[in-house]
Amino acid sequence: MKYYIIAGEASGDLHGANLIKSLKKEDPNAVIRCWGGELMQNAGATLVKHYRETAYMGLFEVMAHLRKISQNFKFCYADISEFKPDVIILIDYPGFNLRVAKFAKSKGIKVFYYISPKVWIWNEKRVKTIKQVVDKMFVIFPFEPAFYAKHNYKVDYVGNPLCDAIEERKKSFPAKDVFFGKHNLSDKPIIALLPGSRKQEVSRLLPVMETVAHNFPDYQFVIAGTHALPNDFYYNFLSDRKIPLIFDQTYELLSFSQAAVVASGTATLETALLHVPQVVCYKINKATYTLGKPFFPIKYFSLVNIIMDEDVVKELLQFNLERDITAELNRILHEPGYREMMLAKYKELEEKCGGTGASGRAAQLIVKYLNNG
Repeated sequence: MKYYIIAGEASGDLHGANLIKSLKKEDPNAVIRCWGGELMQNAGATLVKHYRETAYMGLFEVMAHLRKISQNFKFCYADISEFKPDVIILIDYPGFNLRVAKFAKSKGIKVFYYISPKVWIWNEKRVKTIKQVVDKMFVIFPFEPAFYAKHNYKVDYVGNPLCDAIEERKKSFPAKDVFFGKHNLSDKPIIALLPGSRKQEVSRLLPVMETVAHNFPDYQFVIAGTHALPNDFYYNFLSDRKIPLIFDQTYELLSFSQAAVVASGTATLETALLHVPQVVCYKINKATYTLGKPFFPIKYFSLVNIIMDEDVVKELLQFNLERDITAELNRILHEPGYREMMLAKYKELEEKCGGTGASGRAAQLIVKYLNNG
């Protein structure tokens, strides 16, 4: 079979890579072409376009890059037409992927979606489009089958692939002294800073995170970076280059951390599954926030709280971030009861996420549905 897989950000690259590994087990003759990153490429797919060229966040960022986005669509459609896949597998990234789904459907190509767009948070109208252009949907959150059932659309729940990714990575975690020595860390306890994987996220959150670090002299703050961004990009937003920056070892860093300050997104769930108390923050363009706020009457915006449907981690949005992050870190670090309560909720969260095996289950179903026509 020929598979064309599209992921638009770092988390999609991770899950896409694990899916590719599982697909190759189920279908040894699989030929896979992808949009994603190094992880998907290393798993055996031919990389067409890196996600760093396609990730735009917020209304104004999208408007500023409309010409480039249009070029990406044209290139994608031409590449699909030339490759002639048996199926297109889309991973989250709805602004781009749902348009690709429409194109694929018009050409008679099967469309499978792995990791649903978060239509249960915003833009529920997209469910109508999904029903029209997506042949099979494989979801990763326990509440999603019931959500889609309300719209008369049957989906397959496969569990959360983060459980797979974390368990696999744990096998190669270094000893603490080795990790600290390799990165020239002091013996102070660590607070991890996870400012996101997109340029816009990092540019808005990293300066705030650095300011917070000065309020905790008894801890060392360490930034989790990604090579999806230029190595020196982070230093554009730091006045103190002494803050350690460690690339592409977020799981290892978290495993040695006492607490974390995390940009809203997949990283909040990763942090929870690694049992690190955290505070979640989110900051976007002011105009985007002002214009968009009336249309997003959501209860929570972090995956941890959404899955648990309760306030497990503190969510801080847009304003007074330095003050509020400092206050929340003080609670996490100095109120044992508060910390223990969060960790206990993490255990419940882990059970809800379904354990390991999601990538394998998804691959089995994909191959099964393709073989059954």
